[in-house]
Amino acid sequence: MWYKRSMNALTIVHETIKRVVRDGDVCIDATAGRGYDTAFLCELVGKNGNVIAMDIQQDAVDSTNALLESKGLCAQVVLDSHANMAKYAEKESVRCIVFNLGYLPKGNHGIYTHFESTKQAIESGLELLERGGLMCVSVYYGGDSGYEEKDALLPWLKTLDDEKYQVLATFFYNWKKDPPIPIFIIKN
Repeated sequence: MWYKRSMNALTIVHETIKRVVRDGDVCIDATAGRGYDTAFLCELVGKNGNVIAMDIQQDAVDSTNALLESKGLCAQVVLDSHANMAKYAEKESVRCIVFNLGYLPKGNHGIYTHFESTKQAIESGLELLERGGLMCVSVYYGGDSGYEEKDALLPWLKTLDDEKYQVLATFFYNWKKDPPIPIFIIKN
C-alpha cells in the first residue's frame, strides 16, 4: 500500500518535510510545543544545519529542551511569540517552517494561538523562506479553542499571491470531531 494505515496530519506533514529539507538547512519550529517537530527537524538538518524553535510558554520551551537533550540534538529554543520569528533568521534563508496551531498538548487550554499573531508570523515566515521553501501549518481547532482562528485563517490564505506562493489545504473530509487541517505553502 502506498499510504500508511495510520495516516494523520503528523504523518502527512513529516513525509512532505522529508522531501524538502536537506542536511545543512535552516528550519523554524514556530510553535515548539513538546518538541517533537523540533527534534524531527534537527535530525533532518544534521549537525551542519540549524533549527530555531519558539513558543510563548516556558513549559513548552522546557519540554522541547528536555526532549532534545534526551536525543542528543541541538536547537536554538527561545521563549518568544512566533510573530517575532524575523528576529531569529535572515530573509530568504529558511528552508522549512512548521506551525501547529491550537494549544499546548497536556498544557493550559486557556493559552492558544490566535489569528492575528499567526497571520503576522506567517507573513514574516514567508519573507524568511528561501525560493522553493516550505511552510507547514497544521490547524488544530477542536475542543475549547481555535474555531475563530481557523475561520479567519482559511479565507485569508486564499488571498496570498498565487504568483509567489502555492497553498494546499488538506482536509480529512469524512473524519468526525474537528480533524486537523494540514496546510502547505510553497514559495515559488
